[in-house]
Amino acid sequence: MRFVARHRLAAPPGAVAEALCDPDFYAALRLPDLAPAVVLGVSEEDHETVVRLHSTYIGRLDPVAARLLSGSTLTWTQEVRVDRSAARGRILFAAAHDPARLHGAADFRLAPAGTGTLRVLEGDLVVAVALIGPLAERRIVPGLLSRLALEAEALDARLARG
Repeated sequence: MRFVARHRLAAPPGAVAEALCDPDFYAALRLPDLAPAVVLGVSEEDHETVVRLHSTYIGRLDPVAARLLSGSTLTWTQEVRVDRSAARGRILFAAAHDPARLHGAADFRLAPAGTGTLRVLEGDLVVAVALIGPLAERRIVPGLLSRLALEAEALDARLARG
């Protein structure tokens, strides 16, 4: 399922890109129904900084999602790839248990907006399960968008503190 999110941040694109490369930002980030992310590593690949994370959902699962997981805990890996020189990047995520069944990606750009930044994410969430996949996607995407907005608020607050 396709999704788009736009977030206004007070800091300029370069500062936002730097913060998105900081593993301490993700380790300190607190989002509803998620355990704190575990930073698996940070690397430089070509012209990108790559932050690898592991996350665990600790909230109450939608019945469709619970059925898909067959009683397993929902955990996933995520890569945040940031090209600071181009003020853009990509987020890749996949379920740890069965990445072929639940995965997604979003490209983002950090565009100047006055003295701040407009972060625009465009991506897809895929639940590759016959018949119930589209229903599950429609139920998951609103929570994903909500958490992206909360992440942007936390990022803005962090940048304001310096």
